[in-house]
Amino acid sequence: MPESELFQGADAYERFMGRYSRLLAHELARFAGVEPGDRVLDVGCGTGALTRVLAEIVGADKVAGTDPSAPFVEACRTDVPGADIRVGPAEALPFPDGAFDCALAQLVFSFVSDQAAAVREMARVTRPGGRVAACVWDFTGGMKLIRSYWDAAHEVDPDAPDEKGRFGGQPGELAALWREAGLRDVVDDSLTVASGYEDFEELWQTFLGGVGPVGVHAVSLGDAQRAAVREALWRRVGSPDGSFSLPARAWAVVGVV
Repeated sequence: MPESELFQGADAYERFMGRYSRLLAHELARFAGVEPGDRVLDVGCGTGALTRVLAEIVGADKVAGTDPSAPFVEACRTDVPGADIRVGPAEALPFPDGAFDCALAQLVFSFVSDQAAAVREMARVTRPGGRVAACVWDFTGGMKLIRSYWDAAHEVDPDAPDEKGRFGGQPGELAALWREAGLRDVVDDSLTVASGYEDFEELWQTFLGGVGPVGVHAVSLGDAQRAAVREALWRRVGSPDGSFSLPARAWAVVGVV
């Protein structure tokens, strides 16, 4: 399945990953140094988690965004009226050179087809002296939701897929990409948030929306395998009985054009 088809259901995404990305957006905006008056671009805006936060800081009229998923773009336009939200990939941004003071990409670089082209495009549309920032989940284990699911899947089927090899999931990968693109004063760090659940069933139902690689995998399973993965996942997140929360760490980078 093409990567672009992994993220089509806006409501399902909100239940699954939006609960984390909304919190992460505040951390990324702070890390990138977004300030009132800045013109900012949200690359891979999705349903608008980061777009909303940027609009709160600078005003919707100074915010633009792009995403390859038309349903996500429509959801973002509805949620952040006044922002300039367009359909388009990170590798070919539909904006002129130097249009923004800061370009940001939240949870995007693990899924773009050409990471080098994407960061070059972000730098192109950012003015000299402006900032380019991004973050991706830590696929080595810091993003508990994703790591726990794949570990549970492997417990049931050793040949199940994984996301450890996704770009950016290892520390330092984003920073190396930024430096290779010629960005200056590159700083990398980690950002951590956590999401709460009323119970394990709420968590499990978020996978069954079929969003992202884990969701697609979960809905592809037969009933017996799905039940076995569910049981293994329950144990791996601590066998919760009632409400609980899961931490999520992302690697982040910012550099100057």
